[in-house]
Amino acid sequence: MQRGSDRLNVHRDDEMKHELQGLLRSGHPTRSEEWNDPEPPADDDPELFRAGVAPGVGEQPSPEAVRLLLARSLTRHDFPAEPSELTRTLRRGHAPDALVERVSRLPHRTRYDSMLALAEAVTAGE
Repeated sequence: MQRGSDRLNVHRDDEMKHELQGLLRSGHPTRSEEWNDPEPPADDDPELFRAGVAPGVGEQPSPEAVRLLLARSLTRHDFPAEPSELTRTLRRGHAPDALVERVSRLPHRTRYDSMLALAEAVTAGE
């Protein structure tokens, strides 16, 4: 039963799904002109698809980029923790293998109180 609280009708909803279908399937913008993208990237957004941002690939990643990758799999409730606990949580969260490997190589008895401390330790190790 429809209660009429939708701002769009069924036909417009279907049109919007069709417009976004390419974006949802490919995982990246499908428009040829950047100005035509629904939400262009901000100037200070980290480049996620460039080689070197993921730990273990290319150049040394920044602590901010590593913290962004960690935030996809960890929450503040996972801290404080040792690297072995964090490695298990990252694997459960399907984090990149290179990131999991770097966290697992950290000193075993060290406890990390925050994601920032962990990101700094991961980037300082190389």
